[in-house]
Amino acid sequence: MFKKKLYVFFSFILVAAFILGACGGQATPTEEVEAPEEEEVAEEEEAEEPENPGLQMDSAKVAQQFWDDELYEESIELLDAEPINPEDPIYLQSLIDNKVDTSEYEMEPPYDICFSNAGVNNPWRVTGYVTMREQVEQLRDEGLIRNFIHVDAEGSDEKQIADIEDLLASGQCDAMIVSPNTSEALTPAVEQACEQLPVVVFDRGVLTDCPVTFLKTIGGYAFGYTGAQFIVESLPEGGNVLALRILPGVDVLEQRWGAAREVFEDAGNINVIGVEFGTYSNPDTKKIVSDYIDRFGDEIDAIWMDAGGTAVGALEAFEDAGLDYPVMVGEDQMDYLKYWKEEDLTAIAPTFPTFQWRTAVLAAVKILQGEPVDSRWVLPQPNVTQENLDEFYLPDMPPLYYAMSSAEDMDNWPEAWKELDTTKYKDVIEE
Repeated sequence: MFKKKLYVFFSFILVAAFILGACGGQATPTEEVEAPEEEEVAEEEEAEEPENPGLQMDSAKVAQQFWDDELYEESIELLDAEPINPEDPIYLQSLIDNKVDTSEYEMEPPYDICFSNAGVNNPWRVTGYVTMREQVEQLRDEGLIRNFIHVDAEGSDEKQIADIEDLLASGQCDAMIVSPNTSEALTPAVEQACEQLPVVVFDRGVLTDCPVTFLKTIGGYAFGYTGAQFIVESLPEGGNVLALRILPGVDVLEQRWGAAREVFEDAGNINVIGVEFGTYSNPDTKKIVSDYIDRFGDEIDAIWMDAGGTAVGALEAFEDAGLDYPVMVGEDQMDYLKYWKEEDLTAIAPTFPTFQWRTAVLAAVKILQGEPVDSRWVLPQPNVTQENLDEFYLPDMPPLYYAMSSAEDMDNWPEAWKELDTTKYKDVIEE
């Protein structure tokens, strides 16, 4: 009896369901709520768009072998440090004291010094090289340097490694100066040189402490931090930032971007819309920025650069689009300082001063004279700001001259830097 009643009950349910399913034409209450549910799903998907899309790009990665938290923190502190030898010119000052004995290398002058150079392939390196060679000429006049053998690697790791091997085999070098093309690739070649003679490394570093001295200004961490912090302070309500890089795998450049990334992520209100590598030319930089303007219009609030030599290219993209200029991070190249002054930009120029090129020569001479030098020679690193712009903008100097050469005390100032001719110097004056 119970089973029969149960059978009748389920039959009734099935019949009712069939009748309801057959009633077409009008929307049921259930159908009316489907559209709002789809809207809610779409809103949820839109909310899941990643913040800082630029930081998700492969070009935003930081090569960890060049990153050191302690050195990052130290670099920020050194920005406010006073030199331990303030009486010396800035290109001989040091922010830390870690002298090493060089008496084992002492010899009678004049000296034959060899220089393995990553390249003279951008305006910063041209200004630096001219500054170095003018320092060499003064030391020649003083009887301290005889031959200065320069080999240009033309931006090639393979060529620079071969260059160093050739210089060592020549037996012509009392000391060697190296500005590495990339850090990791050049490390074995520098270690090989260290086994034969005193080595000075400057500008970019290598992954060994065998050189007698590694010298540069405070460096990449401070450069990247300074520019990024300026952007954060200039955009108190936050904003969109486009970051431009020039070359991966170089310690100082990886550190610049790594420091900037730290600042942007810590700020909490900075949206990095892109991180792009370029070829370090104004036309290429202008094209990259123009492409982002096509996508984002007037919503690009700031440009951060790990090397500011093409800052004018970025600014011209905004000018051509008829847009207000963004908060700008460039460098101390004269065409940028001119643009800044004439257009009254909100801008800053972190620097990597070219005076370190003359310091490298002076360090090599000191070592061969048996004078102590700092194992890690950290030079000051001033910034160009709105407050001191007039001090560093020199309207009579060429557009590609970098202001921080500190060459004003040299014999051929300013003519040699107005010409910026890298081909006029003679390496060997006596066999």
